[in-house]
Amino acid sequence: MTHLAVQPELYQQQLDEKAARLGAMLEPFCQEPLSVYASPAKFYRMRAEFRVWHEGDDLYYIMFDPETREKLRMDDFPAGSQLINQLMPALLDYIRSRPTLRQKLFQVEFLTTTSGQALISLIYHRQLDDAWQQAAEQLREALSQFAEIQLIGRARKQKLVLKQDWVVEQLTIAGRDYQFQQIENSFTQPNAAVNIHMVEWALAATAETDHDLLELYCGNGNFSLPLARNFNRVLATEISKTSVASARFNCELNGIDNVTVVRMSAEDFSAVMQGEKESRRAAEAELERFNCQTVLVDPPRAGLDDDTLELVRQYPRIIYISCNPETLVQNLEKLKTTHRVVKRALFDQFPYTHHMEAGVVIERRTD
Repeated sequence: MTHLAVQPELYQQQLDEKAARLGAMLEPFCQEPLSVYASPAKFYRMRAEFRVWHEGDDLYYIMFDPETREKLRMDDFPAGSQLINQLMPALLDYIRSRPTLRQKLFQVEFLTTTSGQALISLIYHRQLDDAWQQAAEQLREALSQFAEIQLIGRARKQKLVLKQDWVVEQLTIAGRDYQFQQIENSFTQPNAAVNIHMVEWALAATAETDHDLLELYCGNGNFSLPLARNFNRVLATEISKTSVASARFNCELNGIDNVTVVRMSAEDFSAVMQGEKESRRAAEAELERFNCQTVLVDPPRAGLDDDTLELVRQYPRIIYISCNPETLVQNLEKLKTTHRVVKRALFDQFPYTHHMEAGVVIERRTD
């Protein structure tokens, strides 16, 4: 059946095309060579979600073509991790003949790790009861031959968690092992191999640093924790309550004590730093104690708003990770009067799609 056009024999060609496109977009700001970080050609996505299609006695996964909205049957998913591909048929084979688990099952979501854990969310168009929970526990035990399984049942205004709603990913980054709690429905980088490249690139760009780091949009600490080894201290901000709790949990998990995580949006943090607003959370973090000379931003697709742009302009060095090079270019146009791009990189987080992840190191002009 049709897949997400995963064609390993064409991978290098599509990567070269992306590199040419991103290189041209960033050329006005930087003439240094573009560093290109490839993805594995298949089995690279650590998470995936599928609709479940009921057709008589048959039961199978589908996705919709994003352009034509055509229904595509998915008996496997070459973009997904090998663990996702093991769990997909095993899950349906178990559920197919068990009405308690099958009835009105609408969607299945997988979150897997490179370290042999999986979180599976089963989403229903009906309320779940004790019988479902007992059957789901047996399903979890049946699937445990493949990995350490966490299972969640969801329905309207209902969430049943068997044991816990998170997994722990372990990544080796620049010679050190880090553990990251990843919670259901919270943001994590989908491509583990390319994520490692991104963090190692940021580590190399900030080596031998004798000051503090400010990080906006820190998520669960994906960059904060590894980068803590390069800085005296890290001040990290994030708006999501779940991600803030996870980032703090991950600091404890890894024995890292020089990271302070503050729950604030980038916009609110900018207003506090400009003296336009007061914040109890900012006061508790004692912002005045930090000597941040580098700022790392990994904003959403919209890029940096004007206030945050003016905040980051105050720092001698900016590390900018972008999931949307078009808004990155717009931001660079505004920063170029005071800063210049000294390094640029392409991280192929999303092979076989038009999406590009970019990284730039920006330094204050001395000319």
